[in-house]
Amino acid sequence: MKEAPEKNIPTEKTEEKKPISWKWRALAWLISAMLLGLAAIAAYVLIVFLQMPGLDSMLRETRPPAITFIDKDGYEIRSYNKIMGTPVSVAGLPPHVWQAIIAIEDKRFFNHGAIDFRGTTRALVSNLRAGRIAAGGSSLTQQAAKNIFLSPARTVKRKVQEVILSYWLENKFTKEQILDLYMNRVSLVRGMRGIDAAARDLFQKTANELTIAESAQIAAMLKAPTAYSPVRNSERNILRARIILKEMVRQDYITLDAARKAATELYAVTPPADTNIFRYWTDFVSEEIASRLGDEIDSDLLVYTTLDQDLHEHAAAVTRRHVREAKDSNVGQGAVVAMTTDGAVRAMVGGTNYQESQFNRATALRQPGSAFKPVVYLVALEKGMSPDDIVNDSRFAIGNYKPKNYNEKYYGDITLTTAFAKSVNSVPLKLTEKYGISAVLKMAGRLGVGAKLKREYSTVLGACEMSLLELTAMNAVIWNDGRTVRPYGIEKIMTPSGKTLYERNPSQPEQLLDWQTVAEMHQLMGAVIKAGGTGARAAAPGVLGGKTGTSNDNRDAWFVGAVEDLVLGVWAGNDDNSPMDSKITGGTVPAEIFKDIVK
Repeated sequence: MKEAPEKNIPTEKTEEKKPISWKWRALAWLISAMLLGLAAIAAYVLIVFLQMPGLDSMLRETRPPAITFIDKDGYEIRSYNKIMGTPVSVAGLPPHVWQAIIAIEDKRFFNHGAIDFRGTTRALVSNLRAGRIAAGGSSLTQQAAKNIFLSPARTVKRKVQEVILSYWLENKFTKEQILDLYMNRVSLVRGMRGIDAAARDLFQKTANELTIAESAQIAAMLKAPTAYSPVRNSERNILRARIILKEMVRQDYITLDAARKAATELYAVTPPADTNIFRYWTDFVSEEIASRLGDEIDSDLLVYTTLDQDLHEHAAAVTRRHVREAKDSNVGQGAVVAMTTDGAVRAMVGGTNYQESQFNRATALRQPGSAFKPVVYLVALEKGMSPDDIVNDSRFAIGNYKPKNYNEKYYGDITLTTAFAKSVNSVPLKLTEKYGISAVLKMAGRLGVGAKLKREYSTVLGACEMSLLELTAMNAVIWNDGRTVRPYGIEKIMTPSGKTLYERNPSQPEQLLDWQTVAEMHQLMGAVIKAGGTGARAAAPGVLGGKTGTSNDNRDAWFVGAVEDLVLGVWAGNDDNSPMDSKITGGTVPAEIFKDIVK
């Protein structure tokens, strides 16, 4: 049987897959990479955002309380921690002040968002053409974000934070408020912030008082405060200020005539006065603040002090000059204290150069030498002796203590007045032996200088320690009709809002010496500055009297005297306690400094 032929069963033809083009592969890879990159950027931005502290808390800048010291006439002496001026606002300022800033820093500020993309693009093109960073494209909002919250470090993280903060600021505040933040936080002069601080430092006026020209000069500094400083680089500052004036005209902020007038008023700014000469004083007062208010101060303070700025500046200049002239005699330092007879300190010169040494010689303990002798003579006068009583000046010893007179010169029988005027050593020792060392130490305690005095006869001749401030206060008792004197430097402490934290309320002074003892002591001290007295070089119209002092080996030289209602103490010596030339005594350099201050 014949087999049937196989039927041709149709089969489905399999299509061959075409390979994917490399172009499509590249495009897919690029899209994936972009998505991953965007995801990475988003993740990085999120991480940076999460690492930032609370934005609201960042606006409340923490800083040490600012302390402003004010003199007896109501003028500012200097400030500590005053890193910001008085807050200003667009609404409260003359328009030309903030318009100068907008004109040069961000002319489209009121028309763009957080970032000025047009300005950024323009700056990018300019920089590419120049091959360097020739222009900046940051909006004023970005600058505000940087000034308020961020460090000046140029890092990717900081730039990302700047962008985040810029959008946050634009969302939270109005344009005017952002401009307020910028004007109050921008750093321009000596570490202080805000255009008000710059106005006060450069032009000695508030931001509200700035002229168009001054506003342009401050705005010129925004690019680079030091490079465009009207103090350090006045030519660059003035050139840029002129550009700002042109921009203000171009943007219809001021008229051409106003700009031309302002251009004639641009000038190099004189550096502010060196306030280092007040630093010894403000350091001293700061200690008194702490004693009155404690160490925990949580608000800004206005401290009204007793200082007389003119007297203080004059005393500082005189002291520097005399110390400089006596350099060859190994006089290295000087100090001055001036106070009223009731204890208000009017001047305190703690040294010749605060920048070189912050050590306050006006409050340092040194040996007063013969400047201590008034204590002994007060005992004698109070016990009934008179200035005309005869005493004997001759070699004298108590036990093993055998002091000599200066230049070993002795005068024999002399009056008590002459003994004091010539500052002989034997007489106060004989008086101490007669009335007892206990009486001398008790008198020193009454006058406020008895603390820690040794019960030794050398103490009588000043081989003890006290400060110039204490010695001046001791003499002030004598010139205050024998009433107590407690030195003070603060009249009142207030907050800027007007709250009084401390106000001096002096107690009734105690009568320490009777009128006759005081009058006779005045007679003795008056003889010191007359011809033949050790302080003759201090004599000048109005000088009432004084006392010289020189410690062993001429290590300390003093003069304390009075004129009208002021008592002035002067010290000269060396910080390392090295001797001065043998010709330097209290009657030379200190007496001459005293005279030049008061004459």
